[in-house]
Amino acid sequence: MQILIINGPNLNLLGRREPGIYGTRSFEAYLPELREAFPDFTLEYFQSNHEGELIDKIHEVGFTYHGIILNAGAYTHTSLALADALAAIDSPVVEVHLSNVAAREEIRHKSLIAKNCIGSISGFKLDSYRLALHYFEGIRPKRVGFRV
Repeated sequence: MQILIINGPNLNLLGRREPGIYGTRSFEAYLPELREAFPDFTLEYFQSNHEGELIDKIHEVGFTYHGIILNAGAYTHTSLALADALAAIDSPVVEVHLSNVAAREEIRHKSLIAKNCIGSISGFKLDSYRLALHYFEGIRPKRVGFRV
């Protein structure tokens, strides 16, 4: 199964940025563990601090990949454009967050992208990605270009 993990703004600073909230490891250090734990998946990774680049990547893979795991960072709460991009594609998307967004500032309680995702996982730091992959482990699509 081909899965793309997309990280949005400021997530390139994981391991250095607010370690009390986001942890002390970078995503790049964690990714090999995910690949080892899920050998039947082809896991690709993309990170950008730019909304348009995230949208372009979603458009690029959203009709051919078996799934997308998206941590849109702060764009989760502000980007109608990302929400529209997710609504337009066939690949199922799981929204992830490292922190428990419900326990943070009120502005982070509302996700504009959640309605266009299969589900949301938050609060488990880097393990949020592993939990999302377990979801994809449980679905067996017959073809690419499907809605669950």
